[in-house]
Amino acid sequence: MTNVHVSVHPLVQTKVAILRDEKTKPKIFRELVGEITQFLMYEATADLPTSPVTVQTPMAAYHGQTLAARIGLIPILRAGLGMVDPILDMIPTAQIWHLGLYRDHETLQPVSYYNKLPADPTVDVCLVLDPMLATGGSASAAVSVLKRWGVQHIKFVGLIAAPEGVALMQREHPDVPLHLAAVDERLNDIGYIIPGLGDAGDRQFGTR
Repeated sequence: MTNVHVSVHPLVQTKVAILRDEKTKPKIFRELVGEITQFLMYEATADLPTSPVTVQTPMAAYHGQTLAARIGLIPILRAGLGMVDPILDMIPTAQIWHLGLYRDHETLQPVSYYNKLPADPTVDVCLVLDPMLATGGSASAAVSVLKRWGVQHIKFVGLIAAPEGVALMQREHPDVPLHLAAVDERLNDIGYIIPGLGDAGDRQFGTR
């Protein structure tokens, strides 16, 4: 799979196993989503551009580097919200733009209900955030919206993917890297990832 980056870090694998456990309560689930997201972000941001900066230490001048790109976080409502704050802890200057997309349970196609992007892009790199990449429809639709907005550099950061979702993203947006914690076996007949973890939004927010 080209442009697909699946973390094999032992800590990520350990946390994903706990995340999947049906006995894991919402509070711990949310914490794990944040911790795994930060691990994935180290890899997803490794190629971001920097610019020179000079600071004065207590001993001497230091010539270093600082992040040069304007970063936009695009959480897909609602499950993607749990990935935002952990990234803001790492990149506090990131902008946040929300896209509301839900999957029609009969057609399994994405339906857009919220989009407040300004007329012109205000960021250089967009990170689309969604814990689950199932059919791939919502992620693909979000990327299409961002491309029409004028953003040239887009990445997808998610926790668990199905092969079907990965295949659709590679087919429709081969230029968009996917940063994932796991790729599972398949989708079932109602579009849920197997073995997956159930509904990521419900498990984060304690709803059913």
